Amino acid sequence: MRIGVLGGTFDPPHIGHLVIAQEAMAHLELDRVLFAPTSNPPHKRAQDLTPIQDRLEMVRLAIAQEPRFVISRVDVDRPGPTYTVDMIRLLHREYGDATRFYFIMGLDSLSNILSWRTPEDLIKLCRLAVFNRPGFSANLDELERHLPGIRERLVLIPAPALEVSASDLQQRVKKDEPIRHLVPDAVAAYIAEHGLYR
Repeated sequence: MRIGVLGGTFDPPHIGHLVIAQEAMAHLELDRVLFAPTSNPPHKRAQDLTPIQDRLEMVRLAIAQEPRFVISRVDVDRPGPTYTVDMIRLLHREYGDATRFYFIMGLDSLSNILSWRTPEDLIKLCRLAVFNRPGFSANLDELERHLPGIRERLVLIPAPALEVSASDLQQRVKKDEPIRHLVPDAVAAYIAEHGLYR
């Protein structure tokens, strides 16, 4: 089985997440993409995040139309902070070592991967499916020097350039600006009904 893993805070989930997951599925011939919201990311303060139950429900609503998109609670049902390498280890236990995992990430994340927890273990556990992000680049020669073998564990995936960010969406909601077509309609309705980001 070939599984893509898309982690993040999903605060809120938006069309950029869905397009990236769709492109990874098509390009890598994935059987499914796991959306793995993190409840306690090491790089963000918990009090700045929308409660995890709201974020899980928004992800559920966002992916409801695509049966091969699945929520994973791997980073929800364990104490944090939650690191990617630990998440992939747990997914190997859950799905078995015969499963090939692709961690879906942007070029901005790849450029910072040396600051992640044990990136040398991460690239042994999964391949990195990397999308271009306008304004970001990564020096692959430099990364290869520090992380031998990363180049062969990397797959670059072309994708439409969609500059949608969760923080921008939060600001749009605060300012009463429209978010329709930037998030699925069901997510926009949930945000409005629960008064999120106000």
